[in-house]
Amino acid sequence: MLRITVQPGPSEVRIKLEGKLAGAWVAELDDCVRSAHSTLGGRPLCLDLSAVEQVDRAGRYLLALLRRQGTQFVASGVVMTELVRSIAGDWPLSKD
Repeated sequence: MLRITVQPGPSEVRIKLEGKLAGAWVAELDDCVRSAHSTLGGRPLCLDLSAVEQVDRAGRYLLALLRRQGTQFVASGVVMTELVRSIAGDWPLSKD
C-alpha cells in the first residue's frame, strides 16, 4: 500500500509518499504527478520519499524519469538516500 499526499505550498508542490512504491501504486503515482504538473505554476515539484519502505523496478524507473524531468527528491535513511544517489548518478537531468 502507498499513501500519496499532495501538499501545495508557496515555493513548491510536494508529494509525500508513505509505504511501498510497487505494483499498481507506480501507475497511481504517475497519475498523481501528471495532475500535479498542471498546478505547478512555475514552482518546482518535490517528491518526499522519507517514509517509503520499498521501491520495485517499475517504481525505480518512474523515479528516474521524474528526476530526469527535474523533480526534486527528499529522502532519509540509508536505503532511500542510496536509491536517490544512484538515480542521480545514472540519470542526469534533461537539457530540455
